[in-house]
Amino acid sequence: MNDGIAVVGIGNMGLGMALRLRDRGFAVRARDIDPAREALARSEGLAVCASPAEAATGARCAIVAVVDAAQTEAVLFGDGGLASALPRGAAVLLCPTIAPHDTERFAAGLAAAGLAPIDAPMSGGPVRARDGTMSLMVACAGAAYERHRDVIEALSSAVFRLGERPGDGARMKLVNNLLAGINLAGAAEVLALAERAGLDGGLALDVIERSSGQSWIASDRMRRALAGDLAPRAHTTLLNKDTHLALDMARRLGMGVPVGENAAALFARACESGFAALDDASLLELLRRR
Repeated sequence: MNDGIAVVGIGNMGLGMALRLRDRGFAVRARDIDPAREALARSEGLAVCASPAEAATGARCAIVAVVDAAQTEAVLFGDGGLASALPRGAAVLLCPTIAPHDTERFAAGLAAAGLAPIDAPMSGGPVRARDGTMSLMVACAGAAYERHRDVIEALSSAVFRLGERPGDGARMKLVNNLLAGINLAGAAEVLALAERAGLDGGLALDVIERSSGQSWIASDRMRRALAGDLAPRAHTTLLNKDTHLALDMARRLGMGVPVGENAAALFARACESGFAALDDASLLELLRRR
């Protein structure tokens, strides 16, 4: 079977995925709009192409790991896009966190072009993308899943098969990321409170990690924030986008999510306050200043 894989979008997650596949024996070609990311990919030994179409030529599968729906549409159907170059029957893994109706629209366009859409958002951060332990939420036709099972299982040891309806991967990712945003906002708030009360923030996090308040994202982000490390692994803009996408999904379903609304408002405030390009651990600094 052809082992050619195109990876378009080699940010923190995309690069980890590309290197993981390369190390598992796949022939990976990469593309990004950021020359710095392409230079980093080259330094890691990846082949870098001038367009998504060039990366996709002759490939059995393409992975889209860009930021939002607008970028996804451009990568798929714009000039030099994937759909114009992938062989018929090739698969496209849609990995960005986007609205379910956008995923459905892209899946329909890919199917019309003779391609196999795989709705496959991922979660876990760049380290887990690199070592294959991130989670992957997959919705696609059974035949597409079986044909590309080797790629999917190389990417993730925690694959959740959600069925065949396009958009269910996106729905599940928004459910997850809304809770991630709630947990992170809550952790930042209580650590700011602990410090205001005269407690040591690091010791407070030690207690939380071994008690009922523990969450993975709190430990991951707040350790860095307490150390003053706000270098972006996941920009604050991303959870701002994702929590608001989840709120939109809830509105379309006629459901109120008041805790999620408060968390989303906090991410929006962080972006407005100059933290947009920093790691989302920056919520602690924002709340310290309140």
